[in-house]
Amino acid sequence: MHALPHLSLLDWLSLAVFLACWAGYGWFSEHGRYGAGGLIGTAQGYRLQWAYRMLERDVRVTDSTLIGNLVTSVSFYANTTIYIIAGLVAALGASEKLLSVTADLPFGGAGNRELLEVKLMLLLASFVFAYFKFTWSLRQFNLLSILVGAAPMGKTGEPGIDTYARRVAGTNNLAGDDFNRGIRAYYFGLAASGWLLSPIVLAVLALAVLVVLYRRDYQSATLAVLRDAD
Repeated sequence: MHALPHLSLLDWLSLAVFLACWAGYGWFSEHGRYGAGGLIGTAQGYRLQWAYRMLERDVRVTDSTLIGNLVTSVSFYANTTIYIIAGLVAALGASEKLLSVTADLPFGGAGNRELLEVKLMLLLASFVFAYFKFTWSLRQFNLLSILVGAAPMGKTGEPGIDTYARRVAGTNNLAGDDFNRGIRAYYFGLAASGWLLSPIVLAVLALAVLVVLYRRDYQSATLAVLRDAD
């Protein structure tokens, strides 16, 4: 808290833009009226179809392999995040040396030691948030594998099949949503690194990440393919 007085008005404004972009886009993509039409909402529909096809199959080796691929991807990000967090903690312990390095960078450097520590704490918080989301996603994918193992066999309309399909798809959706939140934290974590250069760079990168995320979730070629009825 002793470092907060070192933040200028421009620092506070840029930080507000950063947080508004992150929290605002998260709410828009997950709870906004247009969220269902994006990449996340469209993928949820395919997960429900996957659940129904899985329940129709007697041998579910394919489904187990797909879940294993998802678990591997999430595990990779979770492990990588640990190394990033360790590096940031080490940087906090060597803030004096880091300050001398950033002093030679353009846009004015990172300021004094207290201000540099605040900036590194924002980076650290971003990746700690990502780590918790990745590990929770991993646990949910493990629960999904249990549901697949315990799944009955049947077709749409048979007793209990629709309920079980929604349970499987719902667990898959929740795991996927937390994975997406972790990826989003990575994007905004990269934007947070711009604060080491300048508060203006922080705000510009946060807005740039917002545009990139929106384009990928709502205007990408991938979404067009997934929504193609033909």
